[in-house]
Amino acid sequence: MQSMLAYAVRRIGLHRGSPRLWLQGREPAKGGFHPGSRFNVQVDRERSTVVLEVADDGVRLVSSKSKGAQAIPVIDLNSRELLQVFEGMGAVRVVVELGRISILPLASEVRAQRRCERLRRKLLAGEPLSVGTVASGVGILDAAAHAGLAAAGLTSQLAFFNEVREDCVDHMVQRNPVVGDETIHVQAPMQELAFDSAAMARLPEVDLVIGGIPCSGASRAGKAQRGSSHAEAHPEVGHLIVAFLAIVAKVNPAAIVLENVVPWAHTASMCILRNQLRDLGYDVHDTTLKASDWNLLEHRDRLCVVAVTRGLTFSFDSLERPAPVAQAFANIMDDVPLDADCWSPMTYLKEKRQRDEASGSNFKMTIVGPDSSRLATLTKTLWKRQSTGNFIQHPLDPELLRLPTVAEHARAKGVDLDLVRDVGMTFGHEVLGQAVSVPPFMAVFKHLGSALLTWKAAPAVHRAAAFCLPILKAA
Repeated sequence: MQSMLAYAVRRIGLHRGSPRLWLQGREPAKGGFHPGSRFNVQVDRERSTVVLEVADDGVRLVSSKSKGAQAIPVIDLNSRELLQVFEGMGAVRVVVELGRISILPLASEVRAQRRCERLRRKLLAGEPLSVGTVASGVGILDAAAHAGLAAAGLTSQLAFFNEVREDCVDHMVQRNPVVGDETIHVQAPMQELAFDSAAMARLPEVDLVIGGIPCSGASRAGKAQRGSSHAEAHPEVGHLIVAFLAIVAKVNPAAIVLENVVPWAHTASMCILRNQLRDLGYDVHDTTLKASDWNLLEHRDRLCVVAVTRGLTFSFDSLERPAPVAQAFANIMDDVPLDADCWSPMTYLKEKRQRDEASGSNFKMTIVGPDSSRLATLTKTLWKRQSTGNFIQHPLDPELLRLPTVAEHARAKGVDLDLVRDVGMTFGHEVLGQAVSVPPFMAVFKHLGSALLTWKAAPAVHRAAAFCLPILKAA
């Protein structure tokens, strides 16, 4: 293979009713297409490629134009016959080698067409959709994805998952049924994986990528703790949008589902995500999912972002929600012995609450009983007995309190208990506190699955012009 000497994106114009590609100066000269030299043109319709090759007996001639005292080469392709393979495209890529110029669709257009063809083939054949996940935790979002797609009538299989914590990877492999024998386990920082060319070369292309970029930099608590003005300032996770997009570009999914804290919607990372996915050929949709709309006791709001390849129709407007049903903590409450060691007067926290109230602080404990109809957000640090946590009141002695159990935490989020059965308080609350409320996201995946099935019968034609031309104009 010859060395690439130049690469450019060039607009396809229109002249006298036919498409026109005009190359002059730097690219032709770099490839040895000098004024007066001859070349031939070959059209490969199957690969949507046009190749120009220098040849002494070529049937076409390189023209010239004057630029000051210098004559520069000009190649003017103004032919429907030659450029028909790029019909509907507003721009192409030009790859220059010595004696050869290859004209091809934009790489982003090729990827979009490839992922749509792969998806349509699988849908028509009834094959499982392949899924890849990042920041997987113990796979709670993964399980919601597979259950939601199944509810829409689609099967799926986990091709790979990436998680930085070894204990989470071990737990997911042992407990989560979405992990199969062929699933690739990637226990590494997301940014290490994304820029490891050897590892990335071994990841398969998938139909769906899901995940949640760690939110420590965007959450209100995280910004307050570090005193930072923007999420990207967080030294450990503020930059992970870059790694996430690199992984997406490599595995080329037809659709992407991402979750995060609600404030992440207004970060620079979200702007970067939206704009880069647009340039890769996706339409991006986002909404706030309110767990209370799915009758969950924990009234937790979460940002949900769904990106689909342009041409696939998706909208949150018709997302199904269940009919409202009154809830009470008694419905998810464990039968904890009244003399168990977990009951405590929590004297320090009660005193702190009084000091906070006296100082005008909003920090306060949430005391929950069997009749309580809601819970405040259950966080990953719930096990620490924090002053802003949820505490269960003793049924006989109101001065005694306890933390919610891991099982109660799981039920409050709609998480399958099998995923956290027999784990310790620290690990259990950590993985659940970072997880999504399951029913809302199951509904999203069911909705997405239904959209894919609707698209299956009449796939749209995807063209680069829709997302390439704004970039060219800006340049």
